[in-house]
Amino acid sequence: MGGLGSGRYSLNRKETTSDYLRLDVRWLQRAGDLVPGRSNTLEWSQNGKPCDTITVICEFNSILLSYNHRRWADPWKHEEYRVNIDWTPCHYGGRRPWFLCPAAGCARRVAVLYGPGIFACRQCRHLTYETQRKSAYSRAIWRAQVYARNLEAPRTCSSRFRENRKGCISAHIGGCS
Repeated sequence: MGGLGSGRYSLNRKETTSDYLRLDVRWLQRAGDLVPGRSNTLEWSQNGKPCDTITVICEFNSILLSYNHRRWADPWKHEEYRVNIDWTPCHYGGRRPWFLCPAAGCARRVAVLYGPGIFACRQCRHLTYETQRKSAYSRAIWRAQVYARNLEAPRTCSSRFRENRKGCISAHIGGCS
């Protein structure tokens, strides 16, 4: 009982959001690209080499996406469609933009759309976050590393966490070296 391979295993492994191109409405807002009449070409890179580009043209309460894509050896396919934007008021003034998912029958309000093909929300693409695939122990180590990085502590500090006999996470006593 509790031996090698006895843990939960699922054949229904969802792809993760990191496997897809992401289009973030918050980034577009910060870059000033959500002004009607403004257009911009965004470029994604993989291993330092450009892999995809998309032209974003802002209209009143929507953006027009125009790009070419293909799957493996299939011929290139041109896509051009509108993604509506919903604006919600913020408590201290201003307003926050949200994409309305363009997938058929969805219209969910989201900050990030995932592509290529038709850019759609995480739920429509059946995606999961990378951290949701990790064990509780791995997530705790990852969180500790994020905290250490945010505190600008040496990387060796976050490696001091370990699992004890009962499977609980504990820290070594002593300072970071």
